[in-house]
Amino acid sequence: MSHLIFLAHTPDMRRNYYGDEALAGLRALGPVRLHEGTEALDGAGLVAAARGARVIVADRMTAGPAEVFAGLPELVAFVRVAVDIRNIDVEAASAAGVLVTRAGPGFVDSVVELTLGLMIDLSRGISRAVRDYQAGRMPAAPMGRQLSGATMGVIGYGSIGRHLAPLGVALGMTVLVADPYATVDDPTLRQLTLDALLAQSDYVVCLAVATEETENLIDSAAFARMKPGAFFVNVSRGNLVDETALEAALRSGRIGGAGLDVGRAPDQMPSPHIAVLPGVVATPHIGGLTPQAIGFQALGTVRQVAAILNGEVPPGAVNAERWTRRLT
Repeated sequence: MSHLIFLAHTPDMRRNYYGDEALAGLRALGPVRLHEGTEALDGAGLVAAARGARVIVADRMTAGPAEVFAGLPELVAFVRVAVDIRNIDVEAASAAGVLVTRAGPGFVDSVVELTLGLMIDLSRGISRAVRDYQAGRMPAAPMGRQLSGATMGVIGYGSIGRHLAPLGVALGMTVLVADPYATVDDPTLRQLTLDALLAQSDYVVCLAVATEETENLIDSAAFARMKPGAFFVNVSRGNLVDETALEAALRSGRIGGAGLDVGRAPDQMPSPHIAVLPGVVATPHIGGLTPQAIGFQALGTVRQVAAILNGEVPPGAVNAERWTRRLT
């Protein structure tokens, strides 16, 4: 028996985050209904659009509030094509017996490469010079900074931090790590408290996980502890940064600049009023936007759906012990 799968991505989101290969993989598992609207569905819209679906495959913009699990009695699984599931009411899903899954972190290499690019651009003024040339102006040629010999502080020692840190060492940097929930056993790295890391780093790279505990982790006190002229890079989540404090640190010259791939604008993009400030290099949440990274996650969800339709618990399940609404 074929079971309906609803893909909640808008056409633009499908183009970037769920390509033809993954879509063909879903269609090989059963009939697929697509969301053709230009905006992400809210709870009521998702209930209406996914009526009769057994599995919802959703991008990071599509929330999973309680009304979805109550309003779709045939739904057995909500599959997120991202690691971040904060906008899914997992407790409501569990109470309804619906399985929630998340994608694996296939974006590590991609995010690390962008992080290094932001650090180099901040250090050498690459994008600033390009803008001047393209506007017909002769750019200034200020003295740059080398990564070699500088100190990089990595906040958060998860999968991205563990990949970035040794690359910093390979570039000749002293690398510091702050993470109260991890033990750093690499002898080429130094583990410090957050306050000590902020005070000693020339480049502060924010890679902590966004939780209630880390909301506004980088606030006015944190920026005040940083070395004068140090650079701040955030490629994790906008929730980690107090943007009023960031703006003040930039406008006052307290920090030398900021490289931002995330912020508090929609879809975790950098906030425009911050992105336009001098000393800011901003990109529109593209850290994981490479074919390799997107393919890893999208094709991984195809395998998850295949397992779900076979009654199996897939990798990435977050509430398997409460999955009772299974296919019969």
